[in-house]
Amino acid sequence: MVLRPYQEIAADFLFESDRAMILAPVGAGKTALTLTAMRDMLRAGVVQRFLVVAPKRVAESVWPTEAKLWAPELSLAVATGTPTQRVKALHANVQVVVATYDNLQWLAEQPLQFDGVVFDELTRLKNPSGKRFKALLKVLEAMPIRWGLTGSFTSNGLEDVFGQCKVIDQSLLGRSKGAFLQQYFHCINRDYGDWEPRADALPMVMERIRKATFVLDAGEYKDKLPPLHIVEMRCTMEMWEYKAMKRDFMVQFSTAQAVAANAGVVTGKLQQMSSGFVYDTRTTPSDRPGKFTTTKSAVWFSAHKFELLDDLLAENQHANTIIAYQYQEELAELQRRYPRAVTLDEPDAIDRWNAGKVKLLLAHPKSAGHGLNLQFGGCHMVFLSLPWSLELFEQTIGRLHRSGQRHDVWVYVLLTEDTVDEKIYVALHDKRSLSDLAMEALK
Repeated sequence: MVLRPYQEIAADFLFESDRAMILAPVGAGKTALTLTAMRDMLRAGVVQRFLVVAPKRVAESVWPTEAKLWAPELSLAVATGTPTQRVKALHANVQVVVATYDNLQWLAEQPLQFDGVVFDELTRLKNPSGKRFKALLKVLEAMPIRWGLTGSFTSNGLEDVFGQCKVIDQSLLGRSKGAFLQQYFHCINRDYGDWEPRADALPMVMERIRKATFVLDAGEYKDKLPPLHIVEMRCTMEMWEYKAMKRDFMVQFSTAQAVAANAGVVTGKLQQMSSGFVYDTRTTPSDRPGKFTTTKSAVWFSAHKFELLDDLLAENQHANTIIAYQYQEELAELQRRYPRAVTLDEPDAIDRWNAGKVKLLLAHPKSAGHGLNLQFGGCHMVFLSLPWSLELFEQTIGRLHRSGQRHDVWVYVLLTEDTVDEKIYVALHDKRSLSDLAMEALK
């Protein structure tokens, strides 16, 4: 396997940098170029052992598979499973150990012997006050080589950049989140701790991190990919239930009621209702004194999105399609309507999809959003409902629209008119704009 020219340049940047971040589009080959740089570092004796931290599915499937293709001489172990299995992999006589973000706290408690670490999907560490972040800082000092891979620093705003840079190199933006905010933001609501970037914040922050960041020039990559078409498909529903929830934080059905405890909860309820259902959550006293039982059931009042989905699949002549959902009840309804559909978590689902043997693949963006190669099984995707995260939205699309795809990729976004669906979609566009500006500022 041979890297493309733009990937070779990025791999050289990593090889020459102790602290570095690769900012690259989805499907541009971040794993391949990083493995090449790791192999060269190990060959040169600069590093004896690498730790890779990645999302669970990426750790278990992507890194072992890609390593066989791009650096087959490397010995690699995946530290997942039971504590005993993780310990065995962690201390195996191998050059590369791949662990998961979910186990960062566990990792911090282990005796570690690594002098290089790679963070795949660096945005997982955007929150410097999180438990996994604090656990991580304990073990980083012994690892002089720190690399981060990401598709976007600013998936939810400029604030996200601080935590990611702190993990890689604290000299970039400092050690204190508070000082960072004071320098580049102004507070718009002290009660809630809401901050807004200053007018000149973006170029100033990007200039500070430029020396440690390689923005992968994907001109060659983009030229080789078929076109991507994102199509908005709107539908309508009866609105009285939706308006009642929005107005009163409560809606009464004939056999149940749905109540939102506060304004934050009502947003989630409204998104559920835009798909035609809402969860009725009830807390009742249990048989044990002082204890309570919480039950959750779905109340369906409209099938408008599923009717639109039926029409769409028929129009596309039931071509192989990935359907992205947000809620378990949406998944349950999909399985009721399409009993032959396959979920991403089923054994061999990815292999069967890529072999063209699966007509409908059901996937949650959190499961499909990182690292998976699904470009060989089809070229159609439907978002039944949307994630709030720009990163998850783009990464999910990137499972199809990536190197190896031979057909135009068609992504259909189902939006219920006059609902929170449209607000989420606008928010994703706004975040995209910020991400685009950040990338341009780094070039």
